[in-house]
Amino acid sequence: MSQIAHSMIPEGLAREKQGALEMRVFRAMIASLSLAVVASTMLLPWRVTTGLMLGGVLSLFNFHWLQSSVAAIFEVGAGERPLVRVSHYFIRYLIVGATGFAACKLGWVSLAALFAGLCSFVPALFVEAFRQFYYAFIRREESF
Repeated sequence: MSQIAHSMIPEGLAREKQGALEMRVFRAMIASLSLAVVASTMLLPWRVTTGLMLGGVLSLFNFHWLQSSVAAIFEVGAGERPLVRVSHYFIRYLIVGATGFAACKLGWVSLAALFAGLCSFVPALFVEAFRQFYYAFIRREESF
């Protein structure tokens, strides 16, 4: 074990900027959505493509709103009650659900494609997990 090179610097996480993880996940969501929409444009009907696009856009907005809502909850002091900011946490579900319901009822999107677009977070998490495994096992670094 003493023959393995130690490549971890003493600062550890200090070299990674605040919010870098969230930006990587957000970019991976955009990349996976872009690939899915391009592939569906060439191979599938227009309702599937619009469902992927709408679900993906709602997923990106939901991710952003979740970040800002959780950050607002943790910024509140010990004695304060963050009623207005916490309500945004629940309102985002209402907006995403109402938009998806209206689009399905109007016949603009495929319901399965809408859900697939909303799940764009999953491939982004896999990309980040593979990145973390690479740094932990191959380069012998940890960045969590």
